[in-house]
Amino acid sequence: MKSVFGIILLIIFSAAAHAQWVKQTVDTKTSFRGLSVVSEKVVWASGTGGTVIKSIDGGKTWKVMTVPGAEKLDFRDIEAFDANTAYILSIGNGASSRIYKTTDGGTTWKAQFTNANEKAFFDAIACWDAKNCIAMSDPVDGHYLLINTTDGENWQPIVSNNLPAAKDGEAAFAASGTCLITQGKNNAFLVSGGTDAHVFRSNDRGKTWTSATAPIAKGTTGSGIFSIAFRDKTNGVIVGGNYEKPNEAANSLAFTSDGGKTWSAADGLTGYRSGVAYIDDRTIIAVGTNGTDISHDSGKTWKKIGSEDLNSVAAKGKKAVWAAGPRGGIYKLK
Repeated sequence: MKSVFGIILLIIFSAAAHAQWVKQTVDTKTSFRGLSVVSEKVVWASGTGGTVIKSIDGGKTWKVMTVPGAEKLDFRDIEAFDANTAYILSIGNGASSRIYKTTDGGTTWKAQFTNANEKAFFDAIACWDAKNCIAMSDPVDGHYLLINTTDGENWQPIVSNNLPAAKDGEAAFAASGTCLITQGKNNAFLVSGGTDAHVFRSNDRGKTWTSATAPIAKGTTGSGIFSIAFRDKTNGVIVGGNYEKPNEAANSLAFTSDGGKTWSAADGLTGYRSGVAYIDDRTIIAVGTNGTDISHDSGKTWKKIGSEDLNSVAAKGKKAVWAAGPRGGIYKLK
């Protein structure tokens, strides 16, 4: 029995040691940051030049789309629900921040929201389901600006928002579409950087918020928390660091076991990380400009598995782990 168990462990760890990214053949040079994995077959990504791509066969073929009238926009975030339905969010000051939606697989796109506040700069969108979503902008007059939809069509400000004030110079990073996430039926999390690093959490779909300080690098315009992910309602992870110093790994990782109320620093990453995702209950993957780190024991130990320049990562189980990066970079973990 012991020898059989030993062989099984050897097979598992050998497979983990040889995990690697396989770049997909996609006919575009777009820089991708938005990434949404629906299933083992369906994956969407979005990026510069108003570009959206989609595969419905696990990456064998890709449909490359340019959203009409959005050729100059940078779609930093995407939320997809099947092969037909997806929201995309573009960043930028004023009217450059927009939200579009498709319900026919990208054949047509409807502009649902165009920002009219010149002070606002939207960073991300997150959804509980296909009709209930939230989006956020960097602070305007000291407070993050939030909007939501409850019918999948119309967007309005969250007027009852009491999100704690942001420090001067504190903002979110539109680096991977994961500075804002939803969890469960009602929870939402927003992470910040710059002069301070906070995890803001809501348990009522954005109506009320509390905040927690995080042991992540801060104090410069390029430092802070870049991405957040949750395994369940209590266990989560944040990653970040300083994107201006991509090889510095100090203060780039922290965990919570109480639903985001408190965060504890951890080690093991090999540099700044802009995206993080849970592959399963024990496996976590984090990506950044100098490569990828993976943990198979809930973050206790980590191994670097590649040096690809990546912006974002998302997963739907171990057979559907994807990453996005610059210059048409779409990768599948093998």
